[in-house]
Amino acid sequence: MSEHPTPRSASRPLGSALRKTGSPFRRTGSGARKTGSPSWQTGTDDRQTGTTLRNAPFAARTERSGLRPALPVLALVAALTATAFTAPPAVPASAAENGTVTLTLRHLDRTGAPTDAYSTRVTGISGPGEDVRESPHDSSGTLTLRLPKGRYLLDSEVYPLHRGAGTDWLVQPRLDLERDTTVTLDPRTTSAVDVRPPETGAEPRHAMSFVEVSHGGRTRSVNLMSSAAGLRVAHLGPAAEPGSVTATFDAYWIGERSDYGLGYRFTSGRALTGFVRRPTAGDLATLKAAAADRDGAGGVGAAAIQPSEGTTVGLTSELLRPGTATFHVTPERGTWDLSYTTPGTPGTRPNLYEARDLPVRPGATTTHTFDNDVRGPSLDPAPGAPPALVRDGDRIALDLPLLADGEGHAPSDPVFRSAVTTLHRDGVPVGTRRGAPGRAAFTLTTPDRARYRLTATALHGTGTSAGRTTAVWTFDSAATAAPAALPLSVVRFTPPLALDGTAPAGTALRVPVAVQGPAAGADPAALRVRVSVDGGTTWSEAPVADGAVEIRNPAPGGTVSLRATLTDAAGNTLDQTLGNAYRTR
Repeated sequence: MSEHPTPRSASRPLGSALRKTGSPFRRTGSGARKTGSPSWQTGTDDRQTGTTLRNAPFAARTERSGLRPALPVLALVAALTATAFTAPPAVPASAAENGTVTLTLRHLDRTGAPTDAYSTRVTGISGPGEDVRESPHDSSGTLTLRLPKGRYLLDSEVYPLHRGAGTDWLVQPRLDLERDTTVTLDPRTTSAVDVRPPETGAEPRHAMSFVEVSHGGRTRSVNLMSSAAGLRVAHLGPAAEPGSVTATFDAYWIGERSDYGLGYRFTSGRALTGFVRRPTAGDLATLKAAAADRDGAGGVGAAAIQPSEGTTVGLTSELLRPGTATFHVTPERGTWDLSYTTPGTPGTRPNLYEARDLPVRPGATTTHTFDNDVRGPSLDPAPGAPPALVRDGDRIALDLPLLADGEGHAPSDPVFRSAVTTLHRDGVPVGTRRGAPGRAAFTLTTPDRARYRLTATALHGTGTSAGRTTAVWTFDSAATAAPAALPLSVVRFTPPLALDGTAPAGTALRVPVAVQGPAAGADPAALRVRVSVDGGTTWSEAPVADGAVEIRNPAPGGTVSLRATLTDAAGNTLDQTLGNAYRTR
């Protein structure tokens, strides 16, 4: 994979990316606030009802600070929880006779005085109160709730006395209400969260703190978005059962030429009380996002990182193409996701490319190049990924990235001039579909087993970057009682290209070749590769040896087209052509 060094000005942080059911948001607004401003974001997660910040219906990008003003975010949380910052409803006088108890909450500031600057949530976990969601407030600092008996999760954010003083977050993962109970929420019990990168001049941005608690077959969680510096936290009350509490802290810092994602995850019976980590450069892994510029248009896109697992935020940085953004991350957080969004152009929406669940280790560098050639069909290699071709009763459906980039990343909104998919049954046309490349569905009138031929074609690019991708599959199929995968294989070509999508002219180029799908384990003799350097007028054999073919590149400004045919052990076939797969310089 090729990369161009990117000046720091070409990779400027935009803000955070909040996970929404597995997909990162891109923040698209302004309104930065300084470190220590109160309550950037809070919320709860209920896996039974789906009430969670991960479903927040917004996308906003901030300025360099990566933080949002407090009030709009708090208003959003109020809309999500439907009870935030409202007084609890009146309780009938007979409540005590119905198995309820009194919970009294006393809120103090850092001087020990009562305060009204707080945000508190009481979330039922198990027992009669498992559906309770309360976010009460009283200006006196002391409030009383009547609640059903049971296990609860309590958390409170106490705002600072003055700007820049930081935020205090207190979490009690085990609040067993069996009798009248008083809890004092005292920020003087908190300790500092001090997590920072090895680069001395790096600047703190945003952070996400998250606590998840399981009990009685139910899981509840709370989270807090704050600055990456100035946060203090404390565990309250007795420990919960061992292994029932998961706590994560993800902080982001901006360096001179690279950025940092410092995430940590713990499983125990307690929330965190303070937390200090000072990783060295050798403790961190490096993720690089290289942005191609095949048409020479330039423009500013965005690269982003975030942990793969759990409720979290990420970091988005501007990336001038062609160029490379560099992130240093903590392996302790598990796998990470890396993404790139292309610049938008008039009449063309930005494309999002993602590389998910990347394993990282200390000292190692992983580079993904996005939006480069060779474009072609690609299958999702992730375990449990849905099949690209499915038979369900009398219906055959194709959902395949036909124009994945050179490393197999699927574009969110592929750019193409036209796309056609046709299906034949025993040589007789079934139908033709036009629209998105590699996506089509056909309803069959005959359930009997037959030989099918499926053809998908897409024209993409213009001028010297114009290309044509065609894949033809043949297979046998009959009606099914339930959805069943059909045998579909593709061939991937991955030449080492520059970020403008070109290879050196007049040289011998080794081009790796890989088969994806049921034919991946087939005899190599079943795979045939041919090459054209005249736009497909004539073709030359290119023997596959050690997983690659050798191609003699044409003169500068030329193109190379690639064709692969194969047959798997069951007699299913593929004939795939990538017209003008790459150019020479």
